[in-house]
Amino acid sequence: MNAKVETHKFQAEVQQVLKLVINSLYSNKEIFLRELVSNASDACDKLRFASLSDQSLLGDDTDLAIEVECDSDARTVTIRDNGIGMTHDEVIENIGTIASSGTRRFLEQMTGEAKKDASLIGQFGVGFYSAFIVADKVTLTTRKAGTDEAWRWSSDGTGEYSIESVDTDSRGTEIVLHLKEDEAELAESYRLRSIVGRYSDHIAFPVRMPAAKPPVAEGEDGDEDESKDDAPEWETVNQAAALWTRAKADISDEEYLDFYKHVSHDFNDAVSWAHNRVEGNQSYTSLLYLPSKAPFDMQWNRDDRKGLKLYVKRVFIMDAAEELLPGYLRFMRGVIDSDDLPLNVSREILQDNPLTRKIRAALIKRSIDLMAKLAKDDHDKYLEFYEQFGEVLKEGPAEDFSNRDKVAGLLRFRSTHQAEGKEADAVCHSLADYVSRMKSAQDKIYYLTADSYRAAINSPHLEIFRNKGIEVLLLTDRIDEWLVGHLPEFDGKPLQSVAQGDLDLGALEDEEEKLDREKQAEESKPLLERVEKSLSERVAKVRVGAGLTESPSRVIAENDQMALHMQRMLKQAGQDIPEQKPTLELNPKHPLVEKAASIEDEKLFADYCELFLDQALIADGATLDDPAAYIKRVNSLLLG
Repeated sequence: MNAKVETHKFQAEVQQVLKLVINSLYSNKEIFLRELVSNASDACDKLRFASLSDQSLLGDDTDLAIEVECDSDARTVTIRDNGIGMTHDEVIENIGTIASSGTRRFLEQMTGEAKKDASLIGQFGVGFYSAFIVADKVTLTTRKAGTDEAWRWSSDGTGEYSIESVDTDSRGTEIVLHLKEDEAELAESYRLRSIVGRYSDHIAFPVRMPAAKPPVAEGEDGDEDESKDDAPEWETVNQAAALWTRAKADISDEEYLDFYKHVSHDFNDAVSWAHNRVEGNQSYTSLLYLPSKAPFDMQWNRDDRKGLKLYVKRVFIMDAAEELLPGYLRFMRGVIDSDDLPLNVSREILQDNPLTRKIRAALIKRSIDLMAKLAKDDHDKYLEFYEQFGEVLKEGPAEDFSNRDKVAGLLRFRSTHQAEGKEADAVCHSLADYVSRMKSAQDKIYYLTADSYRAAINSPHLEIFRNKGIEVLLLTDRIDEWLVGHLPEFDGKPLQSVAQGDLDLGALEDEEEKLDREKQAEESKPLLERVEKSLSERVAKVRVGAGLTESPSRVIAENDQMALHMQRMLKQAGQDIPEQKPTLELNPKHPLVEKAASIEDEKLFADYCELFLDQALIADGATLDDPAAYIKRVNSLLLG
């Protein structure tokens, strides 16, 4: 057969990933076999599911399995499966390109430091490309189940690959690794057996290798029947039983961690896991994992749901059962195996099935309980986990009203209170922590949203709270405005922004302070009216600021307005929002405000008014429309 050979270039990103995988994961080279066996297992899973609706796909070859063999003389390792196989276009799509929106971000974070890069690669997933850690050439032959066309892909991993049509008698995929000269030891059967035993013992399909040949007895002719070499006897070298079906007492932590890497294709260990069997009116097994590292596009790519593999009676159904967990738990990994869902389950049936709704509710509870247990048992490890997935978890109160309070209890924030042994800007304060530290007369949970910790901690909004020793949560994630909009209270205590509305500290402010403020407002009325007239184009109103003790001014939004921080974020995102003028609050006791009150020249007075407003906007995180005019005005006032 004279097939035309096609030559293609790898995507630029693929070439970079290949280079980084080869160079950064060299010390973990054994993972190549784990990854390729795991891919073969997925191919068998997919064929078994497809055969539910089309039994002819299996043909006479119904024994799904994975074979691993080696040739020490040729220095090759071969991994083959009789799973679903690939078409020509699927080969190009799955190997020649990286269909991941996080790829560029992944590459940008590479540093050339092997240890750090290996961790980053683990977050991205190495998969098929790990073959080039040990091989200087890889040949893949594949035939899609139900088709007659087979294809051979070949590359040395340096920039190009070839693909051609070939003849093969069997469906599935065979990968031949031509090992590098210094990796010859991997072409030894005992070495491959040990790797399979360590990383792939939990694979639900048999992993078979040629049986060891008995030694030739003295005096026998070892060449008497060479034909036997052409048909080796195969033996299963793994347990070939789904790990989640085994009793928890029989599974070691190492086996759980290895299975996590198989089911998630993650290079890193899981943080924690929960293995449960439910029996009764509804029977199913769940094995849930908390990952340690987030994919690069986790926070903003809500549609890429890879979390849970769904099985029905050990038959694989779907690779991303997104209906079983809400979006805010999309970082969860694991397996669900049900005895009750129909085998011909489809996405539409899954969405409407009452059994599925019960499983979903139980999985949400177990996921939340797993995180709560980690937070209770190992505070520091939970904070490391939260740093990776906290922003995703913050979607929970808006998305899952029934579990809003439980999810809120898992959230962590920065605060004006410094936790013992933690950096001042550490994200380590829970809402429960805050409530436990509230003053006896305090009835609200105070918070401030800002673009950064430094902007928040130095904000004029905090001045009176700092003076009174009242803790304020500092919310600096972009999603925080969305969060507080859907989390009005916690433990019966309403959440109150310190940058919105007329500040009322209630019982935290004594009668003398209230009378003094009212007196200031009355005495400053002529000044406030004069400033409000001068700034009528830019502000809605001007009043005395109850929260100001050090700064001359601040800007706030009223309670019926959108928060100023939210307005800025929406504008930055290109959203059109109705114009809303802020309220300007002044500190009548500040020397600059006192000086302005004594100025008779209207132009000079107007400059001071503009200065108070612009400084307040800058302190609040806003970008001035005309910064040059602001600088000119400041310089003019400095020169007197």
